[in-house]
Amino acid sequence: MSKQKARLEMKGITKTFPGVRALSNVSLRLFPGEVHALMGENGAGKSTLIKVLTGVYIADEGTITLDGIPIHVTTPLEAQELGISTVYQEVNLCPNLSVVENIFIGREIMKRGRIDWKEMNRRAEELLRNLNLKLDVTKTLSSYSVAIQQMVAIVRALNVSAKVLILDEPTSSLDMNEVKQLFSVIRQLKQQGLSIVFISHFLDQIYEITDRLTVLRNGEWIGEYRTQDLSRLELVSKMIGKELSDISSLSEATRNKVDVEGELLLEAVQLSKKGHIEPFDLQLRKGEMMGLAGLLGSGRSELARLLFGADKADTGEIKIKGKTVQLNSPRQAISNKIAFSSENRKTEGIIADLSIRENMILAIQGIKGWFNYIPRKKQEEIVDEYIKLLNINPPNPEQLIKNLSGGNQQKVLLARWLITNPDLLILDEPTRGIDIGAKAEIQKLMVSLSEKGMSILFISSELEEVLRTCRRISVLRDHKKVSEIDNQHQISQQDIMKEIAGGVR
Repeated sequence: MSKQKARLEMKGITKTFPGVRALSNVSLRLFPGEVHALMGENGAGKSTLIKVLTGVYIADEGTITLDGIPIHVTTPLEAQELGISTVYQEVNLCPNLSVVENIFIGREIMKRGRIDWKEMNRRAEELLRNLNLKLDVTKTLSSYSVAIQQMVAIVRALNVSAKVLILDEPTSSLDMNEVKQLFSVIRQLKQQGLSIVFISHFLDQIYEITDRLTVLRNGEWIGEYRTQDLSRLELVSKMIGKELSDISSLSEATRNKVDVEGELLLEAVQLSKKGHIEPFDLQLRKGEMMGLAGLLGSGRSELARLLFGADKADTGEIKIKGKTVQLNSPRQAISNKIAFSSENRKTEGIIADLSIRENMILAIQGIKGWFNYIPRKKQEEIVDEYIKLLNINPPNPEQLIKNLSGGNQQKVLLARWLITNPDLLILDEPTRGIDIGAKAEIQKLMVSLSEKGMSILFISSELEEVLRTCRRISVLRDHKKVSEIDNQHQISQQDIMKEIAGGVR
């Protein structure tokens, strides 16, 4: 590629926000027919760099050239017209519109002055078939799962972009088969000469699909490397700014070693909700960290929502410390010292126009009651403690949460619930979209909390981190709890996969 002419080149990009220098003299080169990873911890500047490229932000300094021609992009529409499209981590489509409308919105096919729905439907179905998806494109987008919505967003971007496609955490909502489908499409596009920027915190995926990578740290350019020439430990070292010897301490969390005969905190008996999850039994002991494993749509989140009262059960009962309780709303769950951090931080977590401090103290203020106001000084003491504990960046409690990276938003939500000091903490994909260093620190924190007596129900698509941290693992398949595995003797990912697939371990 060194002999090729770069399709896209960004040089000396600098961007400053009030109180924050997000990018400082950052560069990026992208060649035709390559998949290029943009790597860095949360807050490293990846999203800001992409937003400069696509006209969401205007750089304070620096130049951008496309096919050797200088460009000055001031809006995302201009970027699309130049052949640059982005699919962000959060699905930014219109759930109330149909699949076909989302794919063609703003670029409808016209015939005799009217929208040619027949041709648009045909084209949409053809585009989806390229991703091995067969959908009713006339149905509303909201009728499909988050994973399908993500694939539709990718289809829309592919339909717009002709030169550069930017995928920002595109696999965060996809199961393994869907990831394979997406990678197959990426390889096809690569062969056709498309240039692809791939942003992901899944190192396995980075090494599987990318050719080269650029590393950012704290808004600065660290280096550009061929993926195959850089070991995983070296990559992590460059991302977090620590020597290789220091990283070994981040690589493993101590697995929860709770006494399986200890005090029973919560018991669910034949709990179910029609169409969501079939009757299941679950026991969780004080200080236990239990994992929920299964493919996307297996019923993991549905089980968690029943335990938090976000959905009302049709059958069964819940006992806390041996006493039957009614959990028909999140308020009732919170009053029973249950906390729940949802995987969908955008619609069920953050309040974008509030500050870090305001988002963090929401739950504890709700418990105390709105007429029992927490003094500002006390709020600041609490928030400062958890900003340091979770290494939230930037550490400015008055910064609007919408200006934080996705991973740092996730940390704020985790802090919101930790502040309430719950007996049971339910975490649905708490490390999704978070860099490897932060993942390890959060895993260690969860194990530490469990050692102090907090029970944790941990949902993750990454089997490795479930196996690393949890003593017991419940496996779900097709909205059923199909098995429960004791992880005392360090079972393998293959063992779990066989349970998920319906095989025999």
